[in-house]
Amino acid sequence: MTTKTQTKAAEILVIDDDAILRDLVADWLEAAGYRVRKATSCRAWIDQFLGGKSPALIVTDMYMPGPCGVDAIGRLKKQHPAARVIAVSGHFDSGQGVSADEALAAGADRALAKPMKRADLLHAVADLLGPPPA
Repeated sequence: MTTKTQTKAAEILVIDDDAILRDLVADWLEAAGYRVRKATSCRAWIDQFLGGKSPALIVTDMYMPGPCGVDAIGRLKKQHPAARVIAVSGHFDSGQGVSADEALAAGADRALAKPMKRADLLHAVADLLGPPPA
């Protein structure tokens, strides 16, 4: 009898104060085969998971109440340097909040403008983490 070794899917943390978008992104990722945790803000995640296992990837909104934007990317990368970050915002290039270039300069690995397409998100995740295990 042979045993097939299965690799666990990479864990992704989705941070967004918009419950509908947070759940939609989590659903897209779970349907693709990734494991997902969710948080309502960077502060909530930092407080809840401080010292815990790092997610492989963090998908975070850049325009939320509390610490967000460049400061949030800096804190996330400092506490979890191996975690990859995808910054998302409906305010990129609007003159409000953080620009996509600023998010990338702060340490984000990708920057996606809202509304984002499912295919664009899944492509960015696969580029950073590889495909989920079959």
